[in-house]
Amino acid sequence: MEKGYLAIILHAHLPYVRHPEHEDSLEENWLYEAITETYIPLLLVFEGLVKDGVDFCLTLSISPTLASMLVDPLLQSRYLNRLERLIELAEKEINRTKSSPEFNALAHMYHKRHLQVRDAFLNRYDRNLVQAFKRLQEQGKVEIIASAATHGYLPLLSVDKSAVGAQIQVGLEHYQQVFGRRPKGFWLPECGYYSGVDELLREHGIRYTILETHGITRAKSRPKSGVYAPIYCPSGVAAFGRDPESSKQVWSSTEGYPGDYDYREFYRDIAYDLDLDYIKPYIHRDGIRVDTGFKYFRITGKSDHKEVYVPERAEKKAELHAGNFMFNRERQIEYLDSTMDRKPIIVAPYDAELFGHWWFEGPIWLNYLIRKIANDQQTIRLTTPSEYLEEYPINQASTPSTSSWGYNGFHETWLNKSNDWICRDLHHGASCMERLAKSHPQADGLTLRALNQAARELLLAQASDWAFMINTGTTAEYATLRTKTHLLRLNRLMNEIEACRIDEEWLSMIESRDSIFPQIDYRSFC
Repeated sequence: MEKGYLAIILHAHLPYVRHPEHEDSLEENWLYEAITETYIPLLLVFEGLVKDGVDFCLTLSISPTLASMLVDPLLQSRYLNRLERLIELAEKEINRTKSSPEFNALAHMYHKRHLQVRDAFLNRYDRNLVQAFKRLQEQGKVEIIASAATHGYLPLLSVDKSAVGAQIQVGLEHYQQVFGRRPKGFWLPECGYYSGVDELLREHGIRYTILETHGITRAKSRPKSGVYAPIYCPSGVAAFGRDPESSKQVWSSTEGYPGDYDYREFYRDIAYDLDLDYIKPYIHRDGIRVDTGFKYFRITGKSDHKEVYVPERAEKKAELHAGNFMFNRERQIEYLDSTMDRKPIIVAPYDAELFGHWWFEGPIWLNYLIRKIANDQQTIRLTTPSEYLEEYPINQASTPSTSSWGYNGFHETWLNKSNDWICRDLHHGASCMERLAKSHPQADGLTLRALNQAARELLLAQASDWAFMINTGTTAEYATLRTKTHLLRLNRLMNEIEACRIDEEWLSMIESRDSIFPQIDYRSFC
């Protein structure tokens, strides 16, 4: 009989990036890389576990923006074209490296891997990865939870209750349309909690959410079990807290497993090492060097010198690290079991893209971990938050602390001198949208289309990703452009609606570019 539980929670999210107006969009590569390196590898791991009869379950959030991109025919077609080019590159690499056995073996590895991904994408999943995850949920192996419409950072949007309400309502409606059921849990974008957001979740029937550690440990009244049992918010929604020990072992690039010297070096890609004439067909058409995913070196050490990557050594290390992680959780649970009046739950949430994209061996590690938990010990059992609440429906009532999993644990990642202008403009946009919704309670025809598009534009401008990118300095120019573009469109739509002079040709153009949430109802902002 187990003494406690481990809840692995993967948060899969990318901002909505779709540019039909460009033949080759740099930013769309974020999706293509994630499909090849994270989503399909994870699906293959989960399906392999099911095939082998391994007892497991975990929790997965798929943001509405990501789900929308994964089912988009244009992006599916573009992804396949990208994959075909990478297969062609792998064939060229096999020929180029034939006199270097170590590199040649890696070229063969990438060739085999990309062929496997193509076969899975086309034949196994019929291009639709969302349906593949949905099947795993129907099999009881993955519990998929909902999230906000465009991953808006809700604490900073909360100045306008309608903005938070729309993010939650549109996100939940999208979930039901895609997965055919109501979600039990809700992923707060960036784990961003503020007092009162739980009440909005309760109104939509949500049972639980996940908070950063100090959202629980600084709660009022102080939770007697820390983050190892949920608390009930004033609304009755359960809040589970992130376990810092299990997180650090996997998240940290310096102290955690991903920084091991035998693992593949993420920042050394052949796109930057090889002659431009050779690599040009496989990078951006304008000659901008972007990652191909072909990386031949291991981390090696902190110096610039890198040794050749050896997959066999990396896999052995992943198995070792999976065993180490399980051992540490066993010791942790054995201690907690002696101090608590119930079985403890260790909640381990991670960005899904860590597994495979940032940490190449991540899916291998997860596969070994799940198999070891099922076969090599009896202290831990994998669970989901909803299963835990079924077993322990009575929990301490407390009020969580405002919190996030951003830098320093509060709001400064999304509100600082580099990006604070966004909040002012978003608040103005929300006020305008609320006024439009109230003044047109029963719109139809062209006005209805314009109002719905205005709602889309505001939701897209609210994405937390833009402020995050500006804060980190990565693709800040693109993030600024996206924010301002959506807000300018909103402002123009507002003026045209109020003047009863809607430019239908322009409206059709922006509808075709940003076609997310086809069934949206602008009255979500009422």
